[in-house]
Amino acid sequence: MYYATRAVTLPKECIQKKMHNFCRLIEKQSRGMDYIDYYKVLGLSKDAGEDDIKKAYRKLARKYHPDINPDDKEAHKKFQEINEANEVLSDPEKRKKYDQYGKDWKHADQFEQARKQQGSYSSGSAGGGYHGFDEDEGFSDFFSSMFGGGGSRSSGVKFKGRDYQYELHVNLTDAAVTHQQTLNINERKVRITIPAGIENGQVIKLKGYGGAGVNGGPNGDLFLTFVINNNTAFTRSGNDLQANVSLDLYTAILGGDITVDTLNGKVKLTVKPETQNGTKTRLKGKGFPVYKKEGEAGDLYITYEVKLPANLSDREKELFKELADLSSKKQ
Repeated sequence: MYYATRAVTLPKECIQKKMHNFCRLIEKQSRGMDYIDYYKVLGLSKDAGEDDIKKAYRKLARKYHPDINPDDKEAHKKFQEINEANEVLSDPEKRKKYDQYGKDWKHADQFEQARKQQGSYSSGSAGGGYHGFDEDEGFSDFFSSMFGGGGSRSSGVKFKGRDYQYELHVNLTDAAVTHQQTLNINERKVRITIPAGIENGQVIKLKGYGGAGVNGGPNGDLFLTFVINNNTAFTRSGNDLQANVSLDLYTAILGGDITVDTLNGKVKLTVKPETQNGTKTRLKGKGFPVYKKEGEAGDLYITYEVKLPANLSDREKELFKELADLSSKKQ
């Protein structure tokens, strides 16, 4: 709402005082927080490219991963720093703020807002006339929310806590079943349920499991990135699985029953006579579980690899010669 009132110009010293209070607020929030050189954490220079950051992160994450160092608290701490550094430096916008503001990069937007507000106050009219606010509404909502009305010096700004990134390695056989895991995040145990069918590279957000908020602000979030280690002979493609199965020459020619492995155990297959090398067969519903769809699964595709016999006896060679003669007479 606008009122026709006497124009108000904010004194320069008043503006500076508000800016000073803002900076003191940020300083207070940052007090006790050690400065972490993210470039140093990843062993990089400030002109490192995206590929350099990605390679350095993966190398260090493997080295200090909690699964490899389960009882090493220093390794756990180092792993958190590595994830934190990667979170910032791999994001162009966050990296730009970090390069400019250092440890206060998360408050970059507030700094910029305060700077713009200072500029708008400084350019106010010095004479009479009418203005868009009266003396009671002279300060912007930004400063009012930050420092409280009536000139109070207490801060009302609430900041969300820092988001955490965590890489969780899971074997393919474990990813095929719904199961629970307990994670150690910043010396805090977090118990999670991993649904069957999780994808490699899939990210799940756990709201409120990140860093603590500032001034009563909400906690940050925890982002889990899943890395699926294939500990099977299968090749995964979405919800489907593929496998190569050796087939002896005699079964390929005459047909017969064989036993093949699936994720859930062994099954019996009937091979048709005269099956050619490279023939594929589909086992419906024997593939990988569909994420968050109980009872549904992809298919398993079997490719037959016909193996020729070796170390033949003289008699076996004679029989093959007879077969060759019969075959030539047919033609």
